[in-house]
Amino acid sequence: MLDKLQRLVDAGIELVPAVEITTHFIFQRDGFAALVERRGDGFGGIGSSGLLTTEAGLAMLVWRGEQAHFVGRGYDRPATDEEVQKLRAFSADLTAALTS
Repeated sequence: MLDKLQRLVDAGIELVPAVEITTHFIFQRDGFAALVERRGDGFGGIGSSGLLTTEAGLAMLVWRGEQAHFVGRGYDRPATDEEVQKLRAFSADLTAALTS
């Protein structure tokens, strides 16, 4: 468990304090976030990553033809190529930290 926490720190991924959520952890970096199941004393399944917004909470990446969009409850905006790359990097780093 300590190894995984150290890998998260090394990747610049932070735990978002959310005591009201007892079934999942929320991890974030650079404005992107993902939910991770709490399983006993460790981590379970890793959910899809999305853009953390004040308007919609977690806006997921959706492709419409060639254009990526961040879509959430009452929220829809095009995603830049840089945002798509950062989201993918965050997701890959989170998965690597928690499954290695």
